[in-house]
Amino acid sequence: MLASCTSNCWWILSVVAYLGLVRITWAKDSAWNGQTSLGSTTPASFTPYYVPPGAKSYDSNSPLVSYKGKWTDHFSAAYVQKSLRATSQPSAEVSFTFTGTGIEWFGNSDKRHGLAIVMIDGVPVDEVDTFSNRAGPLRKQRIFWKFDLPYGVHTIKLINTAKRPGSTKNTLIDLDAFIVTRGSKSATTATREIQVSPKSAGGSLSVRAGTPSTWTLTQKGMTGVHAMQLVVISSTHALIVDKVEHNPLTVDGHPAWAALYHLGDHSVTPLRLQSNSFCAGGTFLSNGTLINVGGNPVVDTYTAPGDFGDLDGLQAIRIFEPCDSHNVANCAIYENHARIRMASPRWYNTVVRMSDGSAMIVGGSKKGGWINNATVNNPTIEFYPPKNIHGFNGLPIPLPFLANTLNSNLFPIVFVLPDGKIFMAANQDAMIYDWTTNTERYLPKIPNGVRVTYPMTGTGLLLPLSPENDYTPEILLCGGSNVDDTKPGYQISSQDPASAQCSRITLTDEGINLGWQIEQMPQARIMPDAVLLPTGDVIIVNGGGTGIAGYGNVVGQVGSSNADNPVLVPVLYNPSGAHGQRFSSSGLPTSEIPRLYHSVATLTPKGSIMIAGSNPNLDRSELKYGTEYRVEWLAPPYMSQIRPKISKNVRRVDFGETFELKFKIPISEDATIKVALMDLGYVTHATHANSRLVYLKNLHKIGGLTVHGPPNGNVYPPGPGWLFVVVDGVPSEGMKIMVGDGRGPPVDEAAIRNVLEKTSVDQN
Repeated sequence: MLASCTSNCWWILSVVAYLGLVRITWAKDSAWNGQTSLGSTTPASFTPYYVPPGAKSYDSNSPLVSYKGKWTDHFSAAYVQKSLRATSQPSAEVSFTFTGTGIEWFGNSDKRHGLAIVMIDGVPVDEVDTFSNRAGPLRKQRIFWKFDLPYGVHTIKLINTAKRPGSTKNTLIDLDAFIVTRGSKSATTATREIQVSPKSAGGSLSVRAGTPSTWTLTQKGMTGVHAMQLVVISSTHALIVDKVEHNPLTVDGHPAWAALYHLGDHSVTPLRLQSNSFCAGGTFLSNGTLINVGGNPVVDTYTAPGDFGDLDGLQAIRIFEPCDSHNVANCAIYENHARIRMASPRWYNTVVRMSDGSAMIVGGSKKGGWINNATVNNPTIEFYPPKNIHGFNGLPIPLPFLANTLNSNLFPIVFVLPDGKIFMAANQDAMIYDWTTNTERYLPKIPNGVRVTYPMTGTGLLLPLSPENDYTPEILLCGGSNVDDTKPGYQISSQDPASAQCSRITLTDEGINLGWQIEQMPQARIMPDAVLLPTGDVIIVNGGGTGIAGYGNVVGQVGSSNADNPVLVPVLYNPSGAHGQRFSSSGLPTSEIPRLYHSVATLTPKGSIMIAGSNPNLDRSELKYGTEYRVEWLAPPYMSQIRPKISKNVRRVDFGETFELKFKIPISEDATIKVALMDLGYVTHATHANSRLVYLKNLHKIGGLTVHGPPNGNVYPPGPGWLFVVVDGVPSEGMKIMVGDGRGPPVDEAAIRNVLEKTSVDQN
């Protein structure tokens, strides 16, 4: 909220104050407690009660539910099956035995309610507070949920404590319904670890003599909000953003569609969003502020505005200020479309941080749908904050490349190059864009007819940049599909093969003339995620072997998924290896969780890879390829080795600045030491926007290093970064720093005014 703005967003506040736009009104109740949906004249309160396809509900009068103590029946159309049971008796119990992998408890919440102990299989797992400081009760609230049980028979027991802090009377708990996630016998347990020797794993990861040497894959944690978008914001937390849907995590009495995930203890804190962030993009700015951009209109069916109270997200710019504290209770996302918005609607746009610390917003569609077409295409770029450039004064700038690459061109793959120009790939094409002159230089076509952007989704990376070759840029594009993007959905199958092709090009005149160099992954993948490691290696996870991205569009859907045959084994890519010998999956662990459409993966500050998401569904589902909340952690061998430890914090590094970096580890005189500066990227839909690894010049001396900051904002755009010290292929944990002067990007007040005057709120 505006009140939470710090000096980091002074540039927003100064502009708004100048324009006389600071005017905020607060409703007494949130929209979802009485908003009327489209075509309706009667307000109706929303309840989170929802039975996903594949799940089953058992109301309070089910013969399978057992009660102990004094419970009272209540009857109303407001309850599930018009009945509810409540108790104020201390130690009164209700128990329910079920077969499955998950359980949800629904009941009421108001000032009379209090604490309950939740036990599963005889073990206390939580103490839940059902209190709500509201005059009227909140009905059909999700009081408790757990989705990571091993498949089998379980018993949940609820015990009323009849108390809560500050209460002098016995407090209530009640049961409206249980919902069971039935799952399958192949479902994994809450924590599962797979260890594999890397001796045959290929790649270039180093293993120190006499130290443990295993890859591990561990399942631990639940996101609560489906992880469609993922970005690490601090050493302790990652931000997760979803679309509006019936997630189990709630905020203010309705399902949340954003949350902060604790990377250490795996707790989840819901965030309040106003608008539908379905298929939005994002980036950090030079002052560390994160923006989340674009989204979807309000959907008037499963997630109607009368249910969720959400706003149109197509023009939204959501502001998340730096929040590095371990306590994230006061972290918030700010939205006000009347004063901060894009000039045009965008769904499936890519956002990158520029050399001046601002954001370039690229492409997208003018409304939600599936494959792009000329009617809804938005073949433009715009900037945030708006710029007066090329005569457009903050308004969208046409980009012919985005018109020429229809139809499969959403979420274009975009990277800022070390000379300040912009690489873009969409569909089967790629180009270099000079945004200062508004000119395009087309590159050779991606070979063999492979398409690499949505819905024929591949993934792309800017490979590590090094001063040893003057930061020469190389691009890697992997996966995708050869499916004809002019075909209608009824001529496309979930069994159409994906592509195993990886295409690599060096962006020098010589490299461009040489063209794309082709290699093959061990397995074909649609929707893969490619993650840079501090060592310079790339780990590729997630995706399917057949079909295309999206849901509900093609022949032979599996559940609702347009893709099938999930690829469960990661593949390691060594960029410095010999051509044809860079890939290997040998010895890497196999997951048991399909990760298809809407899956994500990111490097974490500790050096492991967080893998989450998968939801090829309109709303939460428990059918095959349903909504996935479980989190996996893929740990390279270096995680179990003796690692360097940075012992002196460096908070800010300016361009060209020399600084001292202290670290601890026994090393030999001939040790190879690198300092990696990384942007971990904003991850969604296999697009890892801003993902970047820059090796910094350094000089080793006793007890530490003398390190040179990046030469300029083209090599590493100003903003947050992570420093890793890599000794003989073993990295330290990452240390967060600010690169540049820490100030916000340039503000053009006239361009901002022009955008607000020439556009309207939610104009689509």
